[in-house]
Formats: sequence, structure tokens, C-alpha cells
Amino acid sequence: MTTLHPNCAAVQSILVDQGLPGRIRLLSDAATTARLAADQLGCDVGAIANSLIFAGDPGPGDEAAVPVLVMASGAYRIDVEKVSATVGTRLRRADAAFVRTHTGQPIGGVAPVGHPAPIRTVVDRNLARYETLWTGGGIPHAVVPWSYADLLRLTGGTEIDVV
Repeated sequence: MTTLHPNCAAVQSILVDQGLPGRIRLLSDAATTARLAADQLGCDVGAIANSLIFAGDPGPGDEAAVPVLVMASGAYRIDVEKVSATVGTRLRRADAAFVRTHTGQPIGGVAPVGHPAPIRTVVDRNLARYETLWTGGGIPHAVVPWSYADLLRLTGGTEIDVV
């Protein structure tokens, strides 16, 4: 039996605790882009739900940028200005250190769950058209399948238009 990386084990534990059927799937090559993941999984690139961490402007009483997780279909480029307006704060791409600090996971493998603390999450409505979505599993070689409804429920995400 293969021992899972601690990030993957944390994600899988959440899935099990919530009674979800999806399990971590380890890929032979790192899936650091939606296209690479889709090619290895044999699915449409739109079914890849990218976990994109943005740094939002600090709110009242906050000294530092706050993380915002945007779950976006791999088929589209998100409109950062539109998403910023929707969430009510200016968003900018986060660097690798910010992502690791707030998720405990590396860019290219960020899962929608398993972070040290809850992260405000928005979910691309375009993902609803797919029966099975694939997200990062905590490391670049890991993915996990989800339904759209379960992704919304477990992340506490808000549905939005990101393109």
C-alpha cells in the first residue's frame, strides 16, 4: 500500500469524514496545469477545477493581505477585475510563499480543502456543467474527483461568474 503525502492524507481524511466517494489519485507526472491534468485523466480541460489563490486587500482591522480561493474551470482565463468586483476586494495573484502559508500546499497541487484555516472560496459556475470535476489533491502529482455540489458544500464556496 502506498503511503500518501501528508497533504494528500489530510485531503483524503476530509473526504472520508464527509462520506464522499472521491479518493486521492496519484498521477505519473506532475499536473501543474489544467491541460497536463486533463491529458493524464483523459477528460475535458473544462472539468479541471483549478484552485487559484489570490491575495485580497486587507479588510478593516487586518494588517496583511487575505487569501481568496477561486475554483475556476481550466477551460477559461478568469477575469480578475470582474472577480474582484464580485468579492468586494482588489485581488492580485499570490506568490508561492503566500500560497504555501495559507494552504500548506504548493502551487500546482492546491486542493480546495485541507488548509490550516478556512479560506473564503468562490466557485466558477462553468464547472456545474461537468458530472465529475478534478481538483488538486495537495501536491502536483495528486488529484481528486468531486461533484459540483460537493465542491460547493465542502468549501463553503459561493457560485460566481469568473469569465
